[in-house]
Amino acid sequence: MMEPEFKDGLLPVIVQDCTTLEVLMFAFMSREAFELTRSTGIAHYFSRSRGKLWKKGETSGHYQRVQEMRIDCDRDCLLILVEQDTGACHTGYRSCFYRTIDGTVVGEKTFEPGDVYKN
Repeated sequence: MMEPEFKDGLLPVIVQDCTTLEVLMFAFMSREAFELTRSTGIAHYFSRSRGKLWKKGETSGHYQRVQEMRIDCDRDCLLILVEQDTGACHTGYRSCFYRTIDGTVVGEKTFEPGDVYKN
């Protein structure tokens, strides 16, 4: 196995749909998130804003089943190909990259956040 380089304890991760190759999201993994992802086949990340580990889909049910993990030439970034349940973005869109820099919505909304994230 190619061992990733965790800079300041984190590893940047690009997530793509394994079928369409659409970029779904960008996140960070801690070593623990990386190991959990490898052992379970379900994507886990580290939330910098919350300062904790999170399992993608734990609250929403929109899991990411990992099909392949690729590491870049410097071993300091991952590309993960996943099967995505419903949407990847907490705002309800399939991809976190659902709008242009000018604010035009170009992505598909797949769910209503208020129906999924209940406090």
